[in-house]
Amino acid sequence: MSDDTLAFLDATAQADLVRRGEMTAGELVEAAIERIERLNPALNAVITRMDGQARAAVKDGHGGADKDAPFAGVPFLLKDLLAEYGGVAIGEGSRFLHGRCISTQDSELVVRLKRAGVIIAGKTNTPEFGLLPTTEPALHGPTRNPWDTTRTPGGSSGGSAAAVAAGIVAMAHANDGGGSIRIPASCCGLFGLKPTRARNPMGPEYGDAGSGLAVEHAVTRSVRDSAALLDATAGPAPGDPYWAPPKERPYVEEVGREPGQLRIAVSTKALTGGKIHPECQTAVEATAKLCEELGHIVEWTEPEFDETRYLKAFASAWTAFAGWAILDWAERFGLTPSEEQFEPNTWRMYQSGERRSAGAYLRVMQDIQQVARQVAGFFETYDLTLTPTIARPPAPLGYFAWDGGNRDTFLEHIGEYSGFTSIANGTGQPAMSVPLHWSADNLPVGLHFMARFGAEDTLFRLAGQLE
Repeated sequence: MSDDTLAFLDATAQADLVRRGEMTAGELVEAAIERIERLNPALNAVITRMDGQARAAVKDGHGGADKDAPFAGVPFLLKDLLAEYGGVAIGEGSRFLHGRCISTQDSELVVRLKRAGVIIAGKTNTPEFGLLPTTEPALHGPTRNPWDTTRTPGGSSGGSAAAVAAGIVAMAHANDGGGSIRIPASCCGLFGLKPTRARNPMGPEYGDAGSGLAVEHAVTRSVRDSAALLDATAGPAPGDPYWAPPKERPYVEEVGREPGQLRIAVSTKALTGGKIHPECQTAVEATAKLCEELGHIVEWTEPEFDETRYLKAFASAWTAFAGWAILDWAERFGLTPSEEQFEPNTWRMYQSGERRSAGAYLRVMQDIQQVARQVAGFFETYDLTLTPTIARPPAPLGYFAWDGGNRDTFLEHIGEYSGFTSIANGTGQPAMSVPLHWSADNLPVGLHFMARFGAEDTLFRLAGQLE
């Protein structure tokens, strides 16, 4: 089998090769390491090599996982944000942490990933604390989109998405606090599912992140990989503050299962009020037509709520998230934050958060929760919403640069990328970006579907049908 063929098999197929004895885990891992060496200089997707840990895991028998684990022997990459691998440095894209923080234990998610059989071979690039929808941290430099290396792979899971799109690995860890799984999936032509709030654990360090705005999962090339991986990692850990509704059956069994006739609400109206690119408009119209041809009921409508109030509340919560990240790391490792250690936008967010009261933060969360109830009411009538994932094809690198002087333009650009995704974080609902459209100049455009709370099964059924 040529390396190009192997590289673009999905993780399920790679695991099947190992299970049938046609390849060994060691061969898969060595091939992935070779691809990192060959492809990463052009992409800058992998910022921490873990060759030694990966080879040791192979000698340990797929990291100690059962030989029948769903992804036994499959190479995998871990995003350098939130999830931790014991004994390996964590930097979260920040000079504040770089070279100063070594994880003392595996996160529960990493424990479950290892139990699923994946071999973690490195960590991927992320913007500082995952705060931006692009992956261009001052610390490590920009990650480049494999479809056009002058453009962003999106963020904050841009390193993971670029690595998967380029064939370095078949799937990679990602997390999402405002669109950070779905935005890079759109930019890189991948499948990206944001699970229901608390579907995957965040312990033992965190009960949740950003009061539940952030969730953990992955970017993948196939729907079945995403479903099978979620089967392997989902479920509460002891002491979790809350958890998602239980699933009816394994998610991987939903892929290929008849979705039935779904009622889909379609819109191209961004929360931020900005215009969308003609390619994104075309993509939504074509996908709506496709859904009708598949027998679903399609209506052009959207949930009604106070969008200005929601955006103001979400921005305040996001600012608090940045402040929390800095204060948490400072306390854990005895660090003192100072302006020169951060990018300008991060430092401004930190200072803004420090000026707000605890009561003001709780009031902001109340506003978000009120919107969640309004949106939940809409989903008593509709099964799904359909929108673009982002308002434009992948932007040029540097599009989100901010030096302190062009704040309005900076926020406008962020709005283009978060105007359709952040609502799922505020409501806790599952959502996915599906690669259904390519622009005239061969750039991927993702389509965004959101389901009612706890209904990943609906998303996987429709995704399998579309795939």
